[in-house]
Amino acid sequence: MLVNPIKNGTVLDHITAGRGMELYRILKLNELECPVAIITNAYSLKMDRKDIIKIDGEAPLDLNVIGYVDPGVTVSTIRDGDVAQRIHLKLPQQITGVIRCKNPRCITSVEQELPHTFRLDDPQSRVYRCIYCESRAK
Repeated sequence: MLVNPIKNGTVLDHITAGRGMELYRILKLNELECPVAIITNAYSLKMDRKDIIKIDGEAPLDLNVIGYVDPGVTVSTIRDGDVAQRIHLKLPQQITGVIRCKNPRCITSVEQELPHTFRLDDPQSRVYRCIYCESRAK
């Protein structure tokens, strides 16, 4: 399979196999005007199998969302065909607008305009808690 290199854009690499489409959907990459390539089940020495997303153009990406979905992702910014910046993501300490609080008594159920914000409570088990009511989300 041949996928052309990109001149200017972003590459999401080391995505856990099977999570590439989930990231594509959550990041709303289908709404971009530029070309987006999704490679699934690519061979990797480090991971055995992985997914890769290549975005050939400017795209606003929320690194906290990517880190929440798959904390092992590497985000590379490409400028003039070369890697200008490489970021290795981890679980974010706080996320907003990604998951919703399920507690019917939470203030976010009544005050619809409040953002659904969660903080990382236990990194080992990837447990987040609502900042308003302390309800657990996964």
